[in-house]
Amino acid sequence: MQIRRSGSSASVRGAEALFTGTVRIDAPFAGSGGLSAGTVTFEPGARTAWHTHPLGQTLLVTAGLGMVQREGEEIQLIRPGDVVWIEPDEKHWHGASRECAMTHIAIAEMHEGSAVTWLEHVSDADYAQQVAP
Repeated sequence: MQIRRSGSSASVRGAEALFTGTVRIDAPFAGSGGLSAGTVTFEPGARTAWHTHPLGQTLLVTAGLGMVQREGEEIQLIRPGDVVWIEPDEKHWHGASRECAMTHIAIAEMHEGSAVTWLEHVSDADYAQQVAP
């Protein structure tokens, strides 16, 4: 058994190539069983770029008001307690609403050494299609 104490590793800012806005990643880990996870906080207006996961992804929303969108479908609002399953290779993005931050725990399995394929940024016009809470 191994316990990684809260605060034992520094928070990391989300890379501008992968995110729009201010994003903080805490307690990232890659388990020996090929699991990749971390707690991700998006400030209002912040979001991921479009991306896919070879074996899918689970999001556990822990705070705030967020959004998730699958390519070709409407934006969905997500709230604390919501669990989002993203299918393997499904093009999507997720992040905070315009006015409220959002935190989730993101979990994905690795396939051939990778848990994600990053694509283009979500345009401001696409993000502006946010639905009312």
